[in-house]
Amino acid sequence: MKYNFDEVIPRRGSNSIKWDTDSSAAMLPMWIADMDFRLAPKIKEAVERRLAQGVFGYAHIPDAFYDAIINWFDRRHKVHVEREWILYTIGVVPAIATVIHAMTKPGDGILIQPPVYNCFFNCIEGNNRRLVSNPLRYENGRYSVDWEDLERKAADPNVKMMIICNPHNPAGRVWTREELLRMGEICMRNNVFILSDEIHCELMSPGFEYTPFASLSEELRMHSAFCASPSKAFNLAGFQVANIFAPNKEVHDKIEAVLHGMDISSLNCFAVEALIAAYNESEDWLDELNAYIYDNYLFMKDFVEREMPDLYLVPLEGTYLGWLDCQVLHMTSNEMIEQLKRDYQLWLNAGTMYGPEGDGFLRWNLACPRVTLEEGLNRFLKFYQDRKK
Repeated sequence: MKYNFDEVIPRRGSNSIKWDTDSSAAMLPMWIADMDFRLAPKIKEAVERRLAQGVFGYAHIPDAFYDAIINWFDRRHKVHVEREWILYTIGVVPAIATVIHAMTKPGDGILIQPPVYNCFFNCIEGNNRRLVSNPLRYENGRYSVDWEDLERKAADPNVKMMIICNPHNPAGRVWTREELLRMGEICMRNNVFILSDEIHCELMSPGFEYTPFASLSEELRMHSAFCASPSKAFNLAGFQVANIFAPNKEVHDKIEAVLHGMDISSLNCFAVEALIAAYNESEDWLDELNAYIYDNYLFMKDFVEREMPDLYLVPLEGTYLGWLDCQVLHMTSNEMIEQLKRDYQLWLNAGTMYGPEGDGFLRWNLACPRVTLEEGLNRFLKFYQDRKK
């Protein structure tokens, strides 16, 4: 490999949420979704060039920013996005909240598919909208859509929006073109606006392909918006940059008005340079990253099957998040997390963060050096063995 993903980079003392929230030097954090890998060299160089100037005023968004996004989606994902669709903001979660404000009103129902990213719950309920759950079906160790339930929930005239997570966090599904079309058609028939969160779209396991929602049809493009960012794939969460893509001009203008009204339509100067360098110069780094993460998944899968055969690691189609089925231990997710942190100094995410459907599951961050993953698995194995005594 050209890039060294095995390098262990000390992060304590850097004001990292992941590493500094717990002050104990013994705690191994494998929870929040940021990576323990060094930036792609071209991104680091671009940021250092900007830093060297030494003056950091308000950032103008240059043509190169838009060109990088358009060329990336053309080249990497075979879908053309127009400059007029793009609205930039400080993160995908603020983007989701913005679209909720623009396209719904207080009291409206918004569909989600739990177990799903916890901030969806916060964005809906925290903005006085009604959460409507279409739980995913978990059968034979794999997640799928409950179509009958989705049809019924979407038919409720109070339901005005559906948020799709593609690829799905934490279930690891990469929705197929056929699945996305079916979801879209159900929503269109019932006049339910679609917002697709595609922040994990660059993180694909071998044999799986991300389908941008905007690539499905012109009709669906006009009935939807999608969010994307280089932050997950290129580890730029701290730079705070994301984009909303709204092909429908009426929708675009509503979203833009909310962005300006909440004054979250500015980016810091480093975010601009980082996005351009990520999309223009760091594709080979991303390819090696995906290969390394998949090898980490295979390492964990082999470890679980060998050492803890009654547990089950859900197949990873996309993202870098392992979803471990621990239901046979007959503990709630919160009970497991409390004991793991207290007695084994291992911090994972409780499945119930993603809805009650996640109880009995734990989410692992696999975007770390192999030695870190191995240490985390060994600590978990000790917990498992003690539990089975």
